[in-house]
Amino acid sequence: MGYDYYMNPFAEWIGWFPKHMSREERVLVNKLDFLILVFACFSTWANTLDVNAIYNAYVSGMLDDLELYGNKLNYLNAVYWVGTIVFQIPSNMLLTVVPAEYYIPICEVLWGMFTLGTAFVKNYNQLMVMRFFVGVTSTPCWICNVAILNSWYRKQELGKRNAVYYCTWPLGSMFSGYLQNACLTLDGVGGLQGWRWLFIVCTIITIPISFIGIFFFPNVPSRCNSRWLTAREKELAQTRLLEEGFAPSVGLSWKVMKRVFTCWQTWVFFVLANLFWQTPYASSTPYLLWLNDALYPAQTTADINLVNNLSTAGAAISMVSALFFAFYSDWRGNRWDSMLAAGILVLVCNVILLVWNVSNGAKYFAFIALGFCNGPINLVIAWVAESLSYDLEVRTISLAVINMGYCILALVLPLTAWQTVDAPRYFGGYIWSVAISALELVMIPLPIYLERRDKRLGIHQMEKADISVNAAGLDDISSDMDHSFTAEDFEKKGGAVVVMEV
Repeated sequence: MGYDYYMNPFAEWIGWFPKHMSREERVLVNKLDFLILVFACFSTWANTLDVNAIYNAYVSGMLDDLELYGNKLNYLNAVYWVGTIVFQIPSNMLLTVVPAEYYIPICEVLWGMFTLGTAFVKNYNQLMVMRFFVGVTSTPCWICNVAILNSWYRKQELGKRNAVYYCTWPLGSMFSGYLQNACLTLDGVGGLQGWRWLFIVCTIITIPISFIGIFFFPNVPSRCNSRWLTAREKELAQTRLLEEGFAPSVGLSWKVMKRVFTCWQTWVFFVLANLFWQTPYASSTPYLLWLNDALYPAQTTADINLVNNLSTAGAAISMVSALFFAFYSDWRGNRWDSMLAAGILVLVCNVILLVWNVSNGAKYFAFIALGFCNGPINLVIAWVAESLSYDLEVRTISLAVINMGYCILALVLPLTAWQTVDAPRYFGGYIWSVAISALELVMIPLPIYLERRDKRLGIHQMEKADISVNAAGLDDISSDMDHSFTAEDFEKKGGAVVVMEV
């Protein structure tokens, strides 16, 4: 008998395929990994590359060429996030009516063109316009890819897939530094500075990736027209999710918004996620500017190359951390203990940086360890998806609300706590980081308690039945509230089942 790739013992050992999974299901999951993860990862990698290029360009000549002194870098960051915030909700609304396999790639082409425009700006005002439209057009990339990714997998598969997807973010940040070093060799070619060539090369990389989405991305299960999945595989994909406890979609209505703003998950995870996402902030721009201003102020070509290379260390370790914590949390069957471990370490690191009067080695350790603490960030998304599995409309909108909180903080904090003129000390920024690091640790037990309370009281089953009653306009479903409400039950009552429409 020949070797069967889908029954690979190594895949079972690492938990990529559970041992009990049939060969038919493994074939499906393998196809989903290829169709979803390949484009989602490349798309987000290109987006991160394009968005972060400005920071490497800033320390590689853009600062002086465009006279970006004072807090102008903060304002450029702010106008990007304004564009993202403005288009956040409209983007999710469009995703429900426009095929994702066309919508996301078209937006990718657009942000690629605005990235190209950045290479030819002549002044600060033109750069502000380009950054705003990069923010608007790149909005669907992360939030829409997350929605699609978390629409196809079982709970024990979500952590690992979200971790692989997350790794494209630090990989894009790393590659931006390496690419800027390579583009410095093009300085003067065509009469353009090396930092301008960075944006040109980013565009050349970005545009072709959009075609991967057009040809391979499968959309959501309920609206999947993928030529790469058979009718049986599409049916199996929906059956898997129903077996896992993911409730079928019952459509959008004004009552959905009421459920969004009255369920505890929206607000508890809004606070917890945004605290957690902000605690390792110093591992990004503050770390890069510390390297640039404090360690290598001479700004020779060798110094610039060293700054760009060292700036990738935190991103590299965050990928290792993301994979480790994802596999661990899937094995453990929970997300909170990984977040707790990272939270303790991030508090220690932020205290070191607040003290500041320590050796450069201690500071370097703190910055890199904060990068490591970035790893479990993706677990928040998996936790939200699992906690709101009983109501997919609420889950989708809640993810957008939570992400909007991140966008608002990313807009406000650099203008307040992390002003460029305070680099590399950032005294106010580190006070903020220590405070929210402590608060995040205090917050972690709250969703654990609320989930266990809901499970003990059977609240989710009652809510699921109530949602189905409202959708079908029936009164006799109340008798079903004492058992698990399945798609078959709903169909028997006359409801129309649309599975996992996100």
